[in-house]
Amino acid sequence: MALKQMEPTKETVGGYNFYIKPFAAFKAANLTGELASVLAPLLGALAPLVSDQKEGSLMDVDAAQAAEALSNCTNISGDKMEKLMQKLLLGGHIVVELPDEEGEFKPERLDMDIANEIFCGEVQDMFILCFHVIKLNFNGFFKKIAGLSGKAGSAIPKKPRKVI
Repeated sequence: MALKQMEPTKETVGGYNFYIKPFAAFKAANLTGELASVLAPLLGALAPLVSDQKEGSLMDVDAAQAAEALSNCTNISGDKMEKLMQKLLLGGHIVVELPDEEGEFKPERLDMDIANEIFCGEVQDMFILCFHVIKLNFNGFFKKIAGLSGKAGSAIPKKPRKVI
């Protein structure tokens, strides 16, 4: 049996190659509560992106567009967001390729110091990487929820209705 937790997914963000391994099932379950408390306002920011698509779901939204929408969301506590982003990015499950003194790329586990260096002045890239982590770990969950409750975008009217 192949171990899903050991299979990294490669994502390129801000010119860096990141290799993301999925969370263990219980860690993902634990994060679901925190993610849900932060996601409610975020879903409001992402809903227009989902409704603009003909087909697809929240997880099919372009990561760069999602990051821009999320960074403009003002209904979220900065402390909650920082704590959640640390849990999503700094759990030892992400490796990034960094150049050494000779210009050779070496794998390094993403930690606070490396994240601060990579994302300094490029915070939107940190949101993009978080989006990829969420997509990898919770894609099935969101698809099943959307299947039970209907497509998220279909609940949002395309044009305002006239009140008579």
